[in-house]
Amino acid sequence: MEERGKKADEKKKKKKKEKDNDYPNSWLITTIYKTFRGILLESAFFKLLQDLLAFASPQLLKLMISFTQDKSRYTWEGYLYAVLLLVVAVLQSLFLQQYFQRCFVLGMKVRTAIMASVYKKALVVSNEARKESTVGETVNLMSADAQRFNDVTNFIHLLWSCPLQITLSIVFLWLELGPSVLAGLAVMVLMVPINGFLATKARNIQIENMKFKDKRLKIMNEILNGIKILKLYAWEPSFQTQVEDIRGQELKVMRKFAYLTSVSTFIFSCAPALVSLATFAVFVGVSSDNVLTAEKAFTSISLFNILRFPLAMLPMLIAAMVQTTVSRKRLEKFLGGEDLDSDIVRHDPNTAVSISDGSFAWEKEADPLLKNVSLDIKPGRLVAVVGAVGSGKSSLMSALLGEMHSTKGFINIQGSLAFVPQQAWIQNATVRDNILFGSPHKERRFQEVIQACALAPDLKLLPGGDLTEIGEKGINLSGGQKQRVSLARAAYSQADIYLLDDPLSAVDSHVGKHLFEKVIGPNGILKNKTRILVTHGVSFLPYVDEIVVLVDGVVSEVGSYSSLRASKGAFSEFLDTYAKEQSNQADLQTMFYFPPPISFHPVFVYFVYSVLFSSVRLRKNSSIKKSEDADESKQGQKLIEKETMETGQVKFSVYLQYLRAMGWGYTVMVFVVYFIQNIAFIGQNLWLSDWTNDAVDYYNMTYPNWKRDTRVGVFGALGVAQGLFVFLGTLLMANASVNASRILHSRLLDNILRVPMVFFDTTPIGRVVNRFAKDIFTVDEAIPQSFRSWLLCLLGVLGTLFVICLATPFFTIIIIPLALVYYFVQRFYVATSRQLRRLDSVSRSPIYSHFSETVSGLSVIRAYGHQDRFLKHNEITIDGNLKSVYPWIVSNRWLAIRLEFLGNLVVFFAALFAVISRDSLDSGLVGLSISYALNVTQTLNWLVRMTSELETNIVAVERVSEYSELENEAKWVTETRPTEKWPEEGRLQFDNYKVRYRPGLELVLHGVTCNISSTEKIGIVGRTGAGKSSLTNCLFRIIEAAEGRILIDDIDISTIGLHDLRNRLTIIPQDPVLFSGSLRMNLDPFDRFSDEDIWRVLELSHLKDYVAGLQEGLQHEVAEGGENLSVGQRQLLCLARALLRKSRILILDEATAAVDLETDDLIQNTIRKEFSHCTVLTIAHRLHSIMDSSRVMVLDAGKIVEFDSPSNLLEKQGHFYAMAKDAGITREDVTAL
Repeated sequence: MEERGKKADEKKKKKKKEKDNDYPNSWLITTIYKTFRGILLESAFFKLLQDLLAFASPQLLKLMISFTQDKSRYTWEGYLYAVLLLVVAVLQSLFLQQYFQRCFVLGMKVRTAIMASVYKKALVVSNEARKESTVGETVNLMSADAQRFNDVTNFIHLLWSCPLQITLSIVFLWLELGPSVLAGLAVMVLMVPINGFLATKARNIQIENMKFKDKRLKIMNEILNGIKILKLYAWEPSFQTQVEDIRGQELKVMRKFAYLTSVSTFIFSCAPALVSLATFAVFVGVSSDNVLTAEKAFTSISLFNILRFPLAMLPMLIAAMVQTTVSRKRLEKFLGGEDLDSDIVRHDPNTAVSISDGSFAWEKEADPLLKNVSLDIKPGRLVAVVGAVGSGKSSLMSALLGEMHSTKGFINIQGSLAFVPQQAWIQNATVRDNILFGSPHKERRFQEVIQACALAPDLKLLPGGDLTEIGEKGINLSGGQKQRVSLARAAYSQADIYLLDDPLSAVDSHVGKHLFEKVIGPNGILKNKTRILVTHGVSFLPYVDEIVVLVDGVVSEVGSYSSLRASKGAFSEFLDTYAKEQSNQADLQTMFYFPPPISFHPVFVYFVYSVLFSSVRLRKNSSIKKSEDADESKQGQKLIEKETMETGQVKFSVYLQYLRAMGWGYTVMVFVVYFIQNIAFIGQNLWLSDWTNDAVDYYNMTYPNWKRDTRVGVFGALGVAQGLFVFLGTLLMANASVNASRILHSRLLDNILRVPMVFFDTTPIGRVVNRFAKDIFTVDEAIPQSFRSWLLCLLGVLGTLFVICLATPFFTIIIIPLALVYYFVQRFYVATSRQLRRLDSVSRSPIYSHFSETVSGLSVIRAYGHQDRFLKHNEITIDGNLKSVYPWIVSNRWLAIRLEFLGNLVVFFAALFAVISRDSLDSGLVGLSISYALNVTQTLNWLVRMTSELETNIVAVERVSEYSELENEAKWVTETRPTEKWPEEGRLQFDNYKVRYRPGLELVLHGVTCNISSTEKIGIVGRTGAGKSSLTNCLFRIIEAAEGRILIDDIDISTIGLHDLRNRLTIIPQDPVLFSGSLRMNLDPFDRFSDEDIWRVLELSHLKDYVAGLQEGLQHEVAEGGENLSVGQRQLLCLARALLRKSRILILDEATAAVDLETDDLIQNTIRKEFSHCTVLTIAHRLHSIMDSSRVMVLDAGKIVEFDSPSNLLEKQGHFYAMAKDAGITREDVTAL
C-alpha cells in the first residue's frame, strides 16, 4: 500500500522536526500537508471546476425562460438549452464526486497516519511523558483526535471555496437586480450573528448535558460492576431512583436544547423566503420602472439557492477548525514528548547484572527513589530482594528494565530479559498465545512449562484447554491463574535473566511452594539462569543464593541467608516482624533449616500489609476462583458470547416501537404540521410565478401600486407562515422525542436491574454500559435529528415533483420509471452502506482495545523487546478497519453519481417538456418548474442519505429494546410475604438440594442435605471449585434450585419474593464493594436508620475514630469503587453494613489476602461478640479462622463429605485432617484454642 511509504516519510519528517525544538509545536499541519500535497492539489482543481459550473445553470435557465416567452424563436434553440442543461449538470456531478472521493480518501489516510504515529510513539514514550496522560486520554488521541482530523480534511477546501461561491453569486445577482441585492444580502448577513449566538447557547447546554450524562454513566458503571452486591443486599430500588433522578435532569436539559434547535430551525427555514422577499420588495419598490420578470425572478432564486450552502457551511467549518486546533495541540504534545532513554542500560559481557553506584528517579527533576545502589550479580544466581512495603523493590525492577531516569551511575545487563510484573498483564488472546508471546510453539517445552507453573489442572477446567480465549485484562482467569500464566510466559521465553516482581503473592501458599520448587528455586526449570526475585515469602529465603535487603531505596545489606541472619541487621528485624505466627521464634528457626527438598509446612506466610499501603498495592489472592467461572466455561468454547451484529433490514416493527414511544398523537400532529408547511412553500412559489406574469400583462403600462403591495404582502405572509409551521413541527417533535427517550431508558433500566445474575456472568459489562451510553445517546440525539431531516426531505421531493407535474403535465409519464430506478438504487445502497457501517464500528474497537492493552503492558513489551511485533499487529488491525472504511467511501460515491444522474434527468425532462409544450405554457411556470428541478438533485441525494442514516440509527432502538425484553429473575415481592420478624430463630434446612449455573451445564451441588440449628457457627471448607460460593448463591437465590429446596425457619425460600428473602439475610462478601456517594449512603441507601444507629455500628466496626476525623463525617464522599479508602477500611465498612441489618442469619464469605492481620482480628472478634445470637456460616480459605466453630462442613465436588466438629474431624483423619496438615495445624493447636 502506498500509504505505508507515506507514513514512513511522515514519521521521518516528524522525527527531524522534533530535534529542532524541545517541545515542538505547530509542525503537525505542515507535515501532513507535505505528505499529502498531491491529493490536496488534485482535489482543489476539481472543486474549482465544479464551483464555476454551478453558475452556468442559472444562466441557462435565464436563456430558457426568455426562449419560452419569445414565441418567434426556433425550436432547436430550446432543445439545445435542454441538452446543455443536462451536460452542465452531468459534468458538475462528475467533478464533484471526483473531488469528494479524493477528499474522503485523504481524510482516511490522515487518520491512519496519525493513528500509526501515536501507536509507534506510545511504544517508546518515557515514563514522565506517560504520567501526564492516562491510558484513556492516550486512547482518545487515537480515536477522537484522529477522527477530528479526518472530518476536517474531508471539507478543508471549503475554506476557499465558500468565499469564492459567495462572491460569484453576488456578482451575478447584481447583474440581474442591481443594488437591491444588497437588501437580501443584508438579511443573510444578519442571520450569521443570530445563528452564532444560538450556537454558543446550544454549546453551553450541550456541556451541561454531558455533565449529567457522565454522572449517569458513572453510576450505571458502578451498578453493573457491583450488581452482585446490589442483588445480595436487595438495594436495586435505591440505585434505580438515583439513576432516574439524574436522567430526569438530563431530559430537562435535552428539552431545553430541543427548543433552542427549533428556534434556529425556524430562522434557517425562514431565511430563503425572507431573503427573496427583501430583495424583490426593494427591487419593485425602488422605482416603478423595475418590473419583476420571470427571468429575473427565477434566475435570482436559483442564485440565492447556491448562496445558501456556503453561508450555512462557513460557521460550521470555523467551529470544526477550532476543535481541531485543540486536537492538534494535544497530538503535538504527545508526539513531541520525551522518548525513553535507550542508553541507560549497557550490555558489556562481564557480569550478568551489575549496577555501579546508581541513583534512579521516576522523573528527571524528582528526588531519586533508589540512592547509590551498587549490585553485582553473577550469572546463574538466584537473588531475592526483600524489604518493607514501599522500600523500592518494584522500582529496582523498573530501573533494571531501563524504565527509570538514572541521575548517576549506570546499569549493565548481559543477555536477554524476561519480566514478570507484580500485577500480571494478560492479553486478550488464547492462553497459548499469552504464554508463547510470539515465540515459536514447541510442544515438549510448552508442556514442561505448563506442568512447572501448575497450570495443567486449570487448563483441564477451561473449555478449550490452552486454546481458550481469555477476555480483556484476563477477565475470566482468577488472580492466581493470571500470575501463573505471566510466569509461564517468562519461563517459556528462554531468556538469560529473569526479573520476577513478587509473582508468588497472588497464589495460595501450596501453589507458591510448588512454583518455587519447580520454576524459580534451585531445582526448578530456570535453575541455570540468573533470577532476581522480589518476594514477601519468608519461607523461600533459605534457598536463595543471595539476599538484597532494601530500606527506603538504599541497599542496606547483601549476603546469604545465614550470614544476614547472624549479622542481626535490618534483615533479622524484617524476619521477626513478618514471621510471627502462632509458633514461636525457636520453632521457626528449626523449620527454616530443613534439608532442601522443601518439605516443611509452609509457615503461614502473611504478606505485609501495613494499613497505609494496602490501598496502594492491592494484591488479591484468588486462586480461589469463584467456582462459577470454572463451571461457566465447561459449556461451549467461549465464556462470552460474541455480540450479535444485526444483519439485513431493520424490521418495520422497530420504527413502530419508536413511534409508539413518541406517542401516536404527537406523531400524527408532526406529520400534519410539516405537510401544511410544504403546501405553504409551494403556494409561495406559485404566487411568485403568477406575479412574474404581471410583467407580460402590464407590458408597457404603469404598474399599479395596490397590485404591487398585495403581491409583496401575500408573498411575505406565505413565507412567514412556512417558518411558523416548521417551528411548530419542530417543537412537537422535540416533546415527542424527549418522551420517547424517557420511556425507552426507563424500560431498559427497569429491566436490567431485574435480570438474573447469570446474564452478568456471561455478558461483558462494557456491552451493557454501551446500551446505556452509545445507544441511549443515539436515541436521545441522533434519531430525532435524522427523523426530522428525513421527513423534510421526503416532503420536499414530493413537492418538487408535484410542481413540475403541475407545470408540465407530460412529466407524470416519466415519474414512474424514474421512481423505480431510484427505489432500486436506494435499496441496494442502503443495505450495503448499513452493513459497512456496522463492520466499520465492529472492526474499530479492536484497534482501541489493542492499543489500551499495549499501553497498560508497556513495561512487559519493552522488557521482552517485542515492540516490532506489536507495531505489526497494530498495522494489521488498522488495515482491517480500513477494509470496511474504504468501500464505504466508494459506495457513497457510487450512490451519489447514480442519484445525481437521476436528478439531472429530471432537470432535462422538465426542460424538454417545457420546450415541447411551450405554446401552452406561461413563462412563469417554466421558470418555476426548472428552478425546482435544479434543486431536486441535492434533495434526492439527501433523502437517501437520511433514509440510510435513520436505518443505521434506529438500530439503537432495536438494541435497547433487546435488553428491555431479557427474561427476569423471580418477582421482587410476591403475594406470600413472610412475617415481619422472620427468620426469628435462624434454622436452615437443605433438603436434597441440587443446583446448576445455567440450564445445560453440569450440577454444581449434587443433592446437599443438612440441618443447621439456631445460633450455630458453621465453617464451610473445601478446595477451589468444590461449591462453597455456590452454597451462598443458593441461599440468596442468585441461582435457582434444579431440584430440592431450602427451608429457613420452615418457610421454603423459593415461595417468597426475592427482596423479602434478601433483606432478611446478611452477607459480608469476599470483595468489599463500595459505591461512589456518601459514606452514609454506602451503609444505608434507603435512609431507614437514624444517625445514632450508624455511629453505633461504626464504633463496633472500629471505624468511628476514622470517620469522626473526616471533615464531612458521614457525608464523606467515597470515590468510585472506594478508591480513597484502604482495603482494610472497605472490609470494615462491609462489616458495619452487616451490623446495621441485624438479621438472624449471617453469611461470611471470608476475605482473602486483601486484609492485613490486624483488620482480620478486629473483624473476627466483632463477629464473635455481636453475632453470638445468630446463625453464622463462614466460607473459609484459611483454616485458622474456623477452628473454633461448632461444626465444619467439608465440601468436595458439590457434595458434603464430612460434617462434624473440628476436633472430631481431625481425629477421623479424613479430608479435613489432610487440609489442616497442609496448613500446618495440628491437634495441639486446636486444644490450645
